[in-house]
Amino acid sequence: MLTNIISKLCGHCKNLAPAYEKVAMAFKMDKDVVVASLETDKHKDLAEKYGVSGYPTLKFFPTNNKAGEDYHGGRDLDNFVKFINEKCGTSRDGKGQLTSKAGIVAALDNLVKEFVSATDDEKKAIFARMEEEAEKLNGDSTSEIQFALPRAAWIKGADYVKNEIQQLERMLARVNLNFSCLLLIVFIT
Repeated sequence: MLTNIISKLCGHCKNLAPAYEKVAMAFKMDKDVVVASLETDKHKDLAEKYGVSGYPTLKFFPTNNKAGEDYHGGRDLDNFVKFINEKCGTSRDGKGQLTSKAGIVAALDNLVKEFVSATDDEKKAIFARMEEEAEKLNGDSTSEIQFALPRAAWIKGADYVKNEIQQLERMLARVNLNFSCLLLIVFIT
């Protein structure tokens, strides 16, 4: 939780408010991210508890740290978004849209890259490491999606990916679909 501790009469707090409201809107779809404001005029005890000496004071409260940590980064939308993405493992931009990093698990991504360039003999060992990494994610569905293609390629043979690409190209030529429709078809089937 990122908390903006403010005083109602503070001019700096009023200047920060528009950017902070945009941050809250950007992360409103992330159930694990809370962007909050706390008026110390109404909660003086909390301001004292968290050592607030000036306004606005920004504190980040990770799930495992009830004392919170001071935020010292930039006070604009881009800096707030970058901070929250880094701290919370999210992948949003300033408009609340998912970025190209959304759903990518770095450990699996690296293994997929290894798998693609590996020899047939190496693929079995790499695939076993992929399964181990996926197990660590405790039911995160992105892991299943991320290594579905290497699994299929390993099970169905080396030409699987090439054949799938050729089939998709034939579909494109036959019905003249655009690329975004193609992605929709791939994820639905």
